[in-house]
Amino acid sequence: MGNGETRVRGLAARAGGWSARHRWAAVGIWVLFVVLAMGLGSAAGRVDVKDSDQLKGETHTAAKIIEDAGIEEPASETVLIQSKDGSLKATDAEFRSAVTAVVEAVEGTGKVTDVTSPYDTRTISKDGRSALVQFDMRGESDTAGERVEPVLNAVGDVQKDHGSLRIEEIGGASMMKTFDDAFGDDFQKAEYSAVPVALGILLIAFGALVAALLPVLLAVTAIMATMGLMGIVSHVMPMSDTANSVMLLVGLAVGVDYCLFYLRREREERQAGRDAQTALRVAAATSGRAIIVSGVTVCVAMAGMLFTGLAEFEAMGLASLMVVAVAMVGSVTVLPALLSLLGERVEKGKIPFLHPESRLRRNKGAANRESRFWTAVLKGVLARPVISVAVAAGALLAIAAPALGMKTQNLTLDQEFGDSLPIVQTYNRLNEAFPGGSDPAEVVVKADDINAPEVKSALADFRDRAVSSGASRGPVEIKLHDEQNIAFVYVPLVGGSDLDKAGASLDKLRDDVRPATLGKVDGLEAPITGQVAGSKDFNDQLAGAVVPVFAFVVVFAFGLMLLSFRSLTIAITSIVLNLLSVGAAYGILVAVFQHGWGASLVGAEGVGAIITWLPLFLFVILFGLSMDYHVFVVSRIREARLRGRTTKDAIQHGVVTTAGVVTSAAVIMVAVFAIFGTLSMQSMKQMGVGLAAAVLIDATIIRGVLLPAVMALLGERNWYFPKWLHRLPDMTHDEAPEAVTHGPAHDDKGERVPV
Repeated sequence: MGNGETRVRGLAARAGGWSARHRWAAVGIWVLFVVLAMGLGSAAGRVDVKDSDQLKGETHTAAKIIEDAGIEEPASETVLIQSKDGSLKATDAEFRSAVTAVVEAVEGTGKVTDVTSPYDTRTISKDGRSALVQFDMRGESDTAGERVEPVLNAVGDVQKDHGSLRIEEIGGASMMKTFDDAFGDDFQKAEYSAVPVALGILLIAFGALVAALLPVLLAVTAIMATMGLMGIVSHVMPMSDTANSVMLLVGLAVGVDYCLFYLRREREERQAGRDAQTALRVAAATSGRAIIVSGVTVCVAMAGMLFTGLAEFEAMGLASLMVVAVAMVGSVTVLPALLSLLGERVEKGKIPFLHPESRLRRNKGAANRESRFWTAVLKGVLARPVISVAVAAGALLAIAAPALGMKTQNLTLDQEFGDSLPIVQTYNRLNEAFPGGSDPAEVVVKADDINAPEVKSALADFRDRAVSSGASRGPVEIKLHDEQNIAFVYVPLVGGSDLDKAGASLDKLRDDVRPATLGKVDGLEAPITGQVAGSKDFNDQLAGAVVPVFAFVVVFAFGLMLLSFRSLTIAITSIVLNLLSVGAAYGILVAVFQHGWGASLVGAEGVGAIITWLPLFLFVILFGLSMDYHVFVVSRIREARLRGRTTKDAIQHGVVTTAGVVTSAAVIMVAVFAIFGTLSMQSMKQMGVGLAAAVLIDATIIRGVLLPAVMALLGERNWYFPKWLHRLPDMTHDEAPEAVTHGPAHDDKGERVPV
């Protein structure tokens, strides 16, 4: 058979071959898929995660009771009236005048209901210098932030008339508005700037506009299609805005990476002197196969989030899994078709001084042009592999060491935003004057008859014991919903914004106060919810999910590596190196955000903890994304080994010839993730810094030093595959380039003849 008829083995090679032969059909099918997915998703609409489904445990039970009763809890607001210098007290005439003015001002807006005076509700601090006017916003709580501005303006006008007092508003609606105003544009800028940043780096990498646009085009269309699919799937598994943001981040990263791997290999083969058809076939059989292995591994890692039982995590996992799968399919189908259509035109839009052909003559030696930097590094690494392993592994273990003392918690308002917003200072002042008042525990009491004598007695007893037990300093507020036979009991927790102390107060309520009071009434339910309770329930559930998620991801990743490379050694080293990379990322996070080492460089002073969801999220994301580089590099090493090189030569060849594409891919990922590290919210900053640091470590120390050093030490043992495992399916490398080019390396049935 001639070159054009050589039969190849493997899904990626066959898909690439079909797409190249039916290029307009492949492009048309992809466009139709994207348009249909977006259209159907838009028509179906997106169903978001409900509050009652966010968590299990008491928080879930409380939300379910409220939802089933049809009660719409309004957004509550509080106005703090406080003496600036401590000279005025709540009993003074000027103070009383200010309280009256606030009550009249907020009522006059027509936007609020249930306005209460501190003199009626006893919401006056112990020192008598602070008081709270409380009210609810009219309408749905989810949109209260859009209606609160007139109320804020009214409170501001009262402040102007009372200079000796501090009069400030805080609550669900005002915080929603403040955050939307301050950080809504922040997020949009981050998401919108990610694409131009990726395109700029690709322009430098390829030196041609068309070649640089292809990866971005693939990533963007994959994201668009996935957004539509999320709408359809959300009717089975609800989605969320967070899942959408994570999907955008992951989709851009893997979409660009996969296209970059494919495009660089196709270009490399053409520069080696092969015709366009053969170059495309080689890219399909090699990089295409690496993309499938990597994509499946990333999907498996993302699927680990489905085991958490947390609706938000499940949404993020499924959304990420879908965008990776879509990008993977696009890379091995529509991309070969586009490259076949473009041919040499993929080099159009050359940028002077950047295009490689302006620096290198087009000859066979240019095909595998090797990075001088990595050639020099590899020379030292392979000459002294023991020292290289000791130094690199020792450095990574030292970086990872701080992670042993990791403290995780849901960040409080002042931790999340620092003192950058006036409302944060109000939050701190409110917590100081009324510990726990800004985030009280909420007891949702459901009874057959909420007005029954024994229920009323139990409620009164609970209110008294909550204070006498030391869990609260009061005041404890009770709101009855007679028609639904439900009562809400609001308990300010001792500890306030200190979640450790507030958590201890919550435990007293749940374990001591409730059983001794409400627990004695038959048929009565009294789950305790609120921010502190939600944080505790989230932590407990997340802690229970860590082991199954870790086990699932590691075991399946190990299995995929074993089947993909048919080497027990490579499968084991892949897992160990990835775990080391994740550990180093954890160490950097703890050092910066918990201990404050270099925190000023990223604007993270005074955080003191890692947000609860981040460690598990980072593990899943990083374990998946790091496989991109690992599979790509090891595939190239194995390919060189099959072509007859010694293991040492194969290692050097594999690492230095992939250095350019791995570096380009890593720079894009680091740049995109670093954008999120510049945001004002500490949780997003932690995510961005953690991801950027991990990818940087993975693409340099792990792939450039530790991987080649370990493989050099193992030598031929890298390819160890016990006989008892030979029955496993063969998912190894489809073809070596020579085999594709010359044809005789295959029998008539398309099977690979062992090299």
